[in-house]
Amino acid sequence: MFLRRKKSRKSQAADLLGNYLKIEAATKAAKGASKAAKGTAAYKAAQKTPAPGRVPLIAAVIAAVVGTAALVVAKARGGKDESSDDA
Repeated sequence: MFLRRKKSRKSQAADLLGNYLKIEAATKAAKGASKAAKGTAAYKAAQKTPAPGRVPLIAAVIAAVVGTAALVVAKARGGKDESSDDA
């Protein structure tokens, strides 16, 4: 059993700054991904189709963007990347 040691103010500030920068980077990446998705052919085709047919296409594009953003956030937080096998 480990006793937790109290972090110094400098260490707390450094951790806070590091976490803030990770979240900012993930936010900017997600914003860039959404802008990139709006430039895709699927999104542009969805804009030209009639309203009832447009809903599934736009939903698919949004789902792809959200999935990409979730991967970026997980990677920025230091999550394990399942796509790379080091074994």
